[in-house]
Amino acid sequence: MAAQPKATLEQLLKLLGFDATVEEQMLEDGIFLDVKTEDSGRLIGRQGQTLSDLQYITNRLLFQQDQSAPKVILDVGGYRAQARDALVKKAQEAAEKVRRWGDVVELEPLSAFDRRIVHNALKDDPGVETQSVEVEGTTKKAVLLRPKH
Repeated sequence: MAAQPKATLEQLLKLLGFDATVEEQMLEDGIFLDVKTEDSGRLIGRQGQTLSDLQYITNRLLFQQDQSAPKVILDVGGYRAQARDALVKKAQEAAEKVRRWGDVVELEPLSAFDRRIVHNALKDDPGVETQSVEVEGTTKKAVLLRPKH
C-alpha cells in the first residue's frame, strides 16, 4: 500500500488532540506538509524540537507503510521558513565580519539540518569558507567561518 503522508499526519495530530488542517505540496526531493492550527506553539516546541520530533515520527510511520515513501518535511505556520531566514541572515552577518576583519567566527552549536543551511547559504561566497567542527566537551557541532585564501 502506498503511503499517504497528509492523511497519516492528520490522523497523528488528531490522536494527539490537535485540531489542525494540513496542506500538502510536492517538492523535488519529497513532500512538504504545512500544518495550520491555533495551537502552533505546542506543536513547534522549544527551538522547534517538537516539530522536529513530529517530522521524525511521521517519516518513520510512512516508511513502515512503504519503504519507498518520499521524505516529508513538516512546518507549522511558517515557523521553519522564518527560522531558516533568520539563520541565513545570521550566517551572512558572520560572513561579513570575516570578510571585513579577517577573523574566524564560530556560530553557536547547530543541528545537522541547520548546519547544512549555513553551508549552503555561504557556499558561493568567494571570501569565506565554512567548516563544521565539534564543540569541545560535547557531541554537538558548530560552524566555523574563516577567510578563504
